[in-house]
Amino acid sequence: MANVVSRLSGGEGAAKKLKGIYSICSAHPWVLAAAMKQALDDDTPLLIESTSNQVDQFGGYTGMKPADFVRFVYLIADRVGLPHEKLILGGDHLGPNAWRSLPAEEAMQRADTLIDAYVSAGFTKIHLDASMSCADDPARLSDDVVAERASRLCAIAEAAAEREGKSQKPLYIIGTEVPVPGGATEELETVEVTSSEAALDTVAVHRNAWRERGLDEAWKRVIALVVQPGVEFDHTKVVDYQPELAATLSGVLDELPGMVFEAHSTDYQKPEALAALVRDGFAILKVGPGVTFALREALFALADIEMELVAPEARSNLRDVVERVMLLKPGNWEKYYHGDDRQKRLLRTYSYSDRVRYYWADPEIDAAAQKLIGNLTGIRLPENLLSRYLPEQYWQVRRGLIDATPMSLIQSKIREVIGVYAEACNV
Repeated sequence: MANVVSRLSGGEGAAKKLKGIYSICSAHPWVLAAAMKQALDDDTPLLIESTSNQVDQFGGYTGMKPADFVRFVYLIADRVGLPHEKLILGGDHLGPNAWRSLPAEEAMQRADTLIDAYVSAGFTKIHLDASMSCADDPARLSDDVVAERASRLCAIAEAAAEREGKSQKPLYIIGTEVPVPGGATEELETVEVTSSEAALDTVAVHRNAWRERGLDEAWKRVIALVVQPGVEFDHTKVVDYQPELAATLSGVLDELPGMVFEAHSTDYQKPEALAALVRDGFAILKVGPGVTFALREALFALADIEMELVAPEARSNLRDVVERVMLLKPGNWEKYYHGDDRQKRLLRTYSYSDRVRYYWADPEIDAAAQKLIGNLTGIRLPENLLSRYLPEQYWQVRRGLIDATPMSLIQSKIREVIGVYAEACNV
């Protein structure tokens, strides 16, 4: 597994000691800065990924094209002091997903352009996902069609890397048996683990599709298979990893030399579960809502402190602003949160799926967050209030590990999550 991490990072060095690697799936600059500081302290590479919905050739929901996202990440790295060579950029679920309403060939042409843009911009970890049905497809695609379309996208990636003279060729992730992006929308008790037969069949059918396109050399750079190890979360609870249920699946890696498993939706897993996942061969751990959930906890805790220290007329009223904007612009949550008004209000704030993460860039919310930071930057935050609202950060301040400025507290809260992943990958 350490070899896979070394290949991802483009070299040896610190990657030698890592047994796995975590992937930060977020475009929030404060989250990315916290992750970069963690990587600096650990002297490890940092894998940052964008999804096909976040970033595409038209801008995605972030408004960024692939080259824009690379510049965005590099600017943050420059401020933090993380060398660019320590960064690994990945693209998740790259394929026709955003254009499923179109006929398959038209959707795939757009996916071709998407892949070309990602590789040309410098993304080196490419998850090829052509599993979704398009307008003129049957409801469920055959494995052969999925693999053929993925191999087509691989050929596009290879051509882009060759045309752009990339010294590091793309590394590929295949497979699509993953949890629902952002967590399940229905209540869950258990999750079915990918069968060993299904995992081996997925690899075999993709291998054949690569061979038929003359992509044997590229196949050597297929480093991971996405599977379901039995982890998931819904709005209010987490399905924890149970190693005994995934033992047979883990054994499949003995038949797949040079490959590991990639685990999605590992957010909110217990520290010992993350360590067990890495130990069992799920060496790439994806985390997204979990880090922005921590960001929201930090900001709302600071808003509660502001209520205690700042006069009413000067407050940011961040929590009220967030609620008002989410009610005015419900597009990012109303299809996911159900129940009466009280239940939906609780989910808007506290759901594990953390759909509030789509709102932090809203101009009104961003202005309120900046006002909150400004209000508290000019105040000495009492230790006893930190103990009440940010207890872990209270002890870090007391021990002199961080200062009590708002941004330090926010970064520390986010790193509570990222640090658990870092430890799991280095056990």
